[in-house]
Amino acid sequence: MAVASALTEKAFADRRRTGWEELHTLSRTTTQRGLRKLAAADVAKLPSLYRDACADLAAAEAARYSAPLVDYLRGLTASAHTLLYGPHARARGEGGEIRIQHAWLVAFPRAVRKRWRAMSLAAGLFFIPLAIGVGLTMRDPTFAFRIAPEAMLRPLTEAYANGFDAGRDAGEGTMMAGYYVYNNVGIALRCFALGIFGGIGSAFYLVQNGLSIGAILGYVASQGAGANIGAFIVGHGSLELGAIVLSGGAGLSLGWSVIAPGERTRVASLQRTAREILVIVGGASVMLLMAAGIEAFWSASSTPRVIKLGVGGTLFFLVVAYILFAGRDASGEREGEDRSEEAKP
Repeated sequence: MAVASALTEKAFADRRRTGWEELHTLSRTTTQRGLRKLAAADVAKLPSLYRDACADLAAAEAARYSAPLVDYLRGLTASAHTLLYGPHARARGEGGEIRIQHAWLVAFPRAVRKRWRAMSLAAGLFFIPLAIGVGLTMRDPTFAFRIAPEAMLRPLTEAYANGFDAGRDAGEGTMMAGYYVYNNVGIALRCFALGIFGGIGSAFYLVQNGLSIGAILGYVASQGAGANIGAFIVGHGSLELGAIVLSGGAGLSLGWSVIAPGERTRVASLQRTAREILVIVGGASVMLLMAAGIEAFWSASSTPRVIKLGVGGTLFFLVVAYILFAGRDASGEREGEDRSEEAKP
């Protein structure tokens, strides 16, 4: 049995080692030279490599792999986290911190507002199926079995029926955080990347995920655990679901650049749009990382329901206000010009 476990661990490490080494190299380079010295392609890789490393750490802990491997992955994810959110993320050098602040306080929300048509369409494609899934499942709970496996829905319902009085220990929270990052960022990346096929892939994933989430919510609520699942979701839902919608909207914009390139070639239109919406994808990825942390350590905690609802409601209004109003300063007239130029998603 020990031999089989060792072989499994070796196969796991051999399969994932290339990504670990690449993340380690980028972390070391950034520590020595600063984030600004990295190539644009390397910067774009960082969130995906970090997400994969978190998922690998969760898998290694769940499989009870050897302490050296688990310790190595813990160190790797810790250094990558510092790289993304610590002092190096402030882009060493004169004005570096200001540029990072500008990206989050101005560039990201402004880029979302500039493509408000695509974002509105994405919201409709996601939340309308979600509402339909809830309504149809509340009316007929067996409808959920056509969307999600019954073998998953029944244990899920039992878990929410038990509530969160016992909370969740730190070890389990860490493992679940890795899973949430892997799962949620994967959904968002598919919603964005498949938009290259004329936006059809993004639209499909938005509708599919909206309907699936709605069916799950409706089924759990129909079994009497609606209040518990509502209290669980409200804490991180505005970040998680909002990020999925933003990623889908970015994918729709990408698809439209291929369908209607205007006076440019399709390749040139695609390249220009991809550069413009990169900040949206980056912002959505950070929102999902934040949502994963909240979901793992707060949503399943033993905190009273009324406090969770209050905090979740406050966070929802803050997220909406941030998207709608952040970055509206003296240069807002220029933003209005950019938005008026965007006739389509």
